[in-house]
This record gives sequence, C-alpha cells and structure tokens, in this order.
Amino acid sequence: MHYDLIIRNGKCVFPWGEGQANIGVKNGRIASLTVTSQDEADEIIDATHLYVLPGLIDSHVHLRDPGKPEVETIETGTRAAALGGVATVFDMPNTNPAVTDSAMLKWKREHINNVANIDVGIYIGATRENTPQLAALEEEPGVCAVKVFAGSSTGNLMIEDDASIEAVLRSGRRRVAFHSEDEYRLQERKPLFHKGQPYAMHAEWRDAECAFRGTKRIVALAHKTGRPVHILHVSTAEELEFLAQHRDVASTEVLANHLTQVGPECYERLGGLAVMNPPIRDAHHHAAIWAALLDGRIDVVSSDHAPHPLGAKRQPWLECPSGLTGVQTIVPLMLNHINEGRLTLTHLVDVMAAGPARIYGVPTKGRLGVGFDADFTLVDLKKERTITNDWIASPVGWTPFDGTKVKGWPVATVVRGNIVMKDDEIISNNKGKIVSFLP
Repeated sequence: MHYDLIIRNGKCVFPWGEGQANIGVKNGRIASLTVTSQDEADEIIDATHLYVLPGLIDSHVHLRDPGKPEVETIETGTRAAALGGVATVFDMPNTNPAVTDSAMLKWKREHINNVANIDVGIYIGATRENTPQLAALEEEPGVCAVKVFAGSSTGNLMIEDDASIEAVLRSGRRRVAFHSEDEYRLQERKPLFHKGQPYAMHAEWRDAECAFRGTKRIVALAHKTGRPVHILHVSTAEELEFLAQHRDVASTEVLANHLTQVGPECYERLGGLAVMNPPIRDAHHHAAIWAALLDGRIDVVSSDHAPHPLGAKRQPWLECPSGLTGVQTIVPLMLNHINEGRLTLTHLVDVMAAGPARIYGVPTKGRLGVGFDADFTLVDLKKERTITNDWIASPVGWTPFDGTKVKGWPVATVVRGNIVMKDDEIISNNKGKIVSFLP
C-alpha cells in the first residue's frame, strides 16, 4: 500500500488504552492502524520513543481577529497553537466587530480558510438583538456553539438577566457555552475596590460566590428549558460539587491556569500577568479542581488564551485588563503534570481530544481510529525544556510561565495529514480549515 503519510513505531493513545501502532494516512484521514514494513508513503515520521496522541483541541481561545492584529490574529494564534502541539482551536466571538451575525461568520470562515495554520471552530456571540436568529446561526458551517457572557465582557456581548438568558436557551437546540459569573454581584461589590489595590484583590472582587451564583442560575434555566449548557472555566469547589449533581443538563470546563497556579502567591509574583476571569483562586479551590478532574467530573481542559499587550498588563489593578496567553503553553504544562504524577496521558487525551469532540459534536476528531481526521500531537514525555517569552509566537510576546521548567514537550503537530510543526519549526503554513460539526 502507498499512503500520503505513515507514522511508524509510536506508542499510541487509543480510547481503549496505549499500544504500539503504525498509522497510515490517505486524503487527510486515518486509513490504517496496521501499516506493514512493506508499505510506503510520501512522508514518513519515525515516532520511536514518542507518544502519538489524537490531535489535541483547545476549545476556548480568543484570537482577537478581527480587531487587534498587534495583539493576535488567526494566523499568529494558530501558529502559536501548532508550536504548542494543538491541532484544533475554537475561537471566541468578542472581537471588533463581534461575531454575532451571518456576515461576520462568512468573513471569518473565509479568513480561516486563507490564513489558519490549524483547524478552527467559531463561536457565535449571543446578544439581545440576535437572540431570535441564534437557532439559525448555530447551524451555520464552522459554528461550534453559541457563547453567552453572563458577566462583564466586550461591547453588547453581555446577557446577565434570567429572562434574556432563557430566551437564548429557547432559540436553538445545541449546547450553549457560558461565562457564568454573576454580573449583579460584580456591580454590587465594585465600589468596595479601587485602582492601585494589590492584584490579589481581583479574586476578592470576583469571588467564589460570584461564580457560584452565576452557575446556579444558568443550570436552573437549563433545567427549565431542557437546553444543555457548558459552563466554561469553572474555578470553585462549590460549582464543581453542584455541577456533579446536574450532569443531565450541564458539562464542565476547567483551565490549565487554574490547575497550575495558586493565589495569592501568583499575584505577588506575577502582578497583572496573573489577572484573568474567573480569577486564579487559593489552595482550597485549586485542590478541588484537581479532585474533580481526577474523579471524572471534568469534560474539557482548555487555555482561555486571551492575550493583551504587556504594557497594559503592567497597569495597576482595575486598569489592568483580564486575560492571559495560553494556547502555546497548555500542552507542555499538562505534560509536566503527567510527569509529576498528577494525571495520566490517557486522561489528558480524554479532556483535550475526546472530551471537546463529544461536547461540541465533532464526529471526525478526538480519537485515533480509521476514518477519523489524521490529526496528531506527537510528544516526548522525557524531554525537558524551559518555557520562555522568546518562544511565544503571539505578537504580545509574553507568557505568565516564562522561566518555568517542564518535563514533556510536543515535538510534532499534524493536521489532516499535513505536518504543520516538527521540532519547534512551522514547516507547513496555512493548512487550517474550519471544523465540521454535527448538524
């Protein structure tokens, strides 16, 4: 047999466990897991001593395109993702202009197909004005989900009251993704804080009660309407315990930052480079997030990559924008957690490949199997590196993990059979396409 690509001698992570396999790729799909020594290919990767994972998915990124090319673009953000071992991203709608209608979806699809280095799904932002159209908008090609900001965000992309959230949930049928902080509590407490207070006050203002109230309200409306919801970046012990009791309507995402950093130490060390929403919390919540991950309550682990200029992040608190870079560092950080015994490689594949594919409805991604997209993340679990700012491909050029030593590193990213990244170099540009979701 002749294949487009063969990956030989790798230890593969299948849904049923780890095993050696030689993988053959034809026309962008996995064609065989039993390639023989006589079979040939246009390209061959020798994966001896490497693990071959399904192409990992970061289902929560902000690529700032259109609007802020000096901060991030689809081209630079997907280059960063590929360098970090991510084969697919789902991009948030709070751009300028926001992605809230068919015209912007069309523009974004065309732009992705022209410049993206990996595959991209698109969130459609919910507003009060477009709520009647959401049922149609969520069915457009490339749309991964409707996104609702129930806490402060950009422009008109905020729907904080129960009646308007219910209207969104009654317009359509696919799972709706939520930023679930409670806007009323945020505004009530805002006068208690002022510019120039310690950065750690961020976690006091946007406290655990703020997150828990938002999540309880959204889950109650999910039950009322029968519409499934996906609660993004869950950060509190209270939410995690509550969501476990409502699996029939709610799925759960946590972030690599909340698994890796702990307050207040991170604020003291990093200042504005630790400020994100929801905040990085204390050891109690950090331990609860790990417990939830290890006992199977977490569906998805993402980065919430949301870059800002370094100068802006150095502003005093309350003037410092919330959001951190992360799409390029999530895989090395999670591989380091594996090497430190916190989780297994199979579990990582569940929450960064199979989980996103299941929650968002991507029938051809998320596992190694014949007929699936030939997306692969190849990793060297023994490779030791230090994450540095000069490695970061995003134009802002910084990471909160600058100087962090890790063990485990992505050495190749393959997207539908195209070798996009190998050994820290982008070797195939603009091969990305929009993701196909279940109708």
